[in-house]
Amino acid sequence: MKTAIIYKSIHHGNTKKIASVMAKNLEADLFDLKDFKQDMIKEYDLIGFGSGIYFQEHHKKLLKFVDEMPLPMNKEVFIFSTRAAFLPFRNPLKYHTNLKNKLIDKNFEIIGEFSCRGLSTYYRVFRMIGGMNKGRPNKRDLLNAENFANELKEKTKLR
Repeated sequence: MKTAIIYKSIHHGNTKKIASVMAKNLEADLFDLKDFKQDMIKEYDLIGFGSGIYFQEHHKKLLKFVDEMPLPMNKEVFIFSTRAAFLPFRNPLKYHTNLKNKLIDKNFEIIGEFSCRGLSTYYRVFRMIGGMNKGRPNKRDLLNAENFANELKEKTKLR
């Protein structure tokens, strides 16, 4: 199964770290969003889409990329993200809703989702104290990403 991981990582490389761990475990081709062209979709059976979370959804360029994609056939996808917020009463996968709906509208089959916290200095108050979620993603987050990739690998072997 040929796999691609497409990510948008901007401020601290949080999402790129997670994407790199997943790509290694899935033996996937890793692409910064700016380097992936729409016509390349047909070359892959499994595609991962990820970015940081901005105002409770994925990066606007990733969302636009999905909006502009042609309808695929028989493609499985997974979604991942890094985020600043930790709200114990809110499921962090809730931030995936907009991207998830766009992928479903394009007839993709979503086979997994992953999210972890990442360093954020977006808001001035966080910059003043060196950031929120210092040291994230950490070893445990990277291990969780590795485990998620291994679960995806097992799921796709069964098909």
